[in-house]
Amino acid sequence: MPFHERGFMSGTRGTMAVDWEQRIDVKRMREERKDRALSRMREAGLGSMLLIDDPNIRYVTGLAMTGGSGADHYSLLLEDGTVVHWDTADHASNQRYNCPWLTDVRYACPGLGNVPRASGRDSARSFLLDKMAQTVVDALDEYGLANEAMGIDTGHAGLLDAFESKGIDARPAECAAVMEDARKTKTEDEIECLRQVAAICEAGFQAIVENAKPGARESEVWGDAVRELWRHGAMAQGGYLTSGPNTWPKHQANTTDRLIRPGDLVYADFYNVGYLGYRSCYYRTFSMGEPTDEQRDAYETARDNLYAVLDEIEPGKTTDEIAAAFPDMAGEHADWYGADDHWQLTTNHWAHGLGLQLYEVPLIWRGLSPDHPIEIEAGMTMAVETQEPAGRQGVRVEEMVVVRDDGVELLSQWPVEEITVIDY
Repeated sequence: MPFHERGFMSGTRGTMAVDWEQRIDVKRMREERKDRALSRMREAGLGSMLLIDDPNIRYVTGLAMTGGSGADHYSLLLEDGTVVHWDTADHASNQRYNCPWLTDVRYACPGLGNVPRASGRDSARSFLLDKMAQTVVDALDEYGLANEAMGIDTGHAGLLDAFESKGIDARPAECAAVMEDARKTKTEDEIECLRQVAAICEAGFQAIVENAKPGARESEVWGDAVRELWRHGAMAQGGYLTSGPNTWPKHQANTTDRLIRPGDLVYADFYNVGYLGYRSCYYRTFSMGEPTDEQRDAYETARDNLYAVLDEIEPGKTTDEIAAAFPDMAGEHADWYGADDHWQLTTNHWAHGLGLQLYEVPLIWRGLSPDHPIEIEAGMTMAVETQEPAGRQGVRVEEMVVVRDDGVELLSQWPVEEITVIDY
């Protein structure tokens, strides 16, 4: 299937706010996301949903959830569209001032996560869990929804028991289905966020080209790249750079203090780099000087395997059909690993959804898709990745895409036809 041609100026506007050009409309994006979750919540027969998972909170509230010490922030979406949000004292005070679209912000009780874990007392943990549940029950009473079913995006047994003891019908399965359905396809503003984060990653790749040289440590070059990401407004919460023999198999420590040497392959994975919360996953491979024939052949194999999968992705196809385009066990070099099944080779060759977190729906993988297929839909966004050994080294290649009716659109733009040569 042909590739989708992106629209005029798509993915090329700046990251700053201006009054002279329409860019990402963050207000529209917040409202469309919340409306999606709200309509699906109503269809599921829920009167409210308690969201504890950070990406779900951001999806509905727009708040820049960056992780914390546990469930010290949580949000309740009500059937009339009202959001009640609980957060730490400092964050809640800030949100009341800076987030006028949230009209009911309260102080949270951290009933889950590291705070109760660190208390050292079961009695303390019980107190915090019960208090957290009570804050939500109080809000449900105030809004007249205590007798309606409440979705909840965690299956934590203790929290569910606490709600049950207070007469709340808490339903984790329904909530999970609602949020999965709302988030699996993306709005145009969400897609533009992913285009922007891809462009920022490309600035990081350029920093690697400019700073990688024999004698530089992996960690130094990675630091130069991460500095560039932050300079462009990204939040770098993951990723790595690796070189030489650390590229096959991928080193368990990811970035190390290894000195880069002439003839090395180097690859970088910009994963979990966020722009307005939307996460990248974007591999490229570089060679220190002209690559050998073996290295060129390995790169061409990985690239061709990647594009064979991209050719299969279109709305209406199922993930089992597409997964068949990924390498078989021989192509996975299963003998080298001593592996017997594809499920043992997680992350080597697959496609996974992109959005406010890694990973989202869909997942296309020989280890899962043949027996558990789902249908691909227009508006899904994903990263497709492959790898191939080259002697004692290896290459990895990855593209970020969005599914369109007329083929996938490439969000990633760093040249992929040939390996990037670094002339030092």
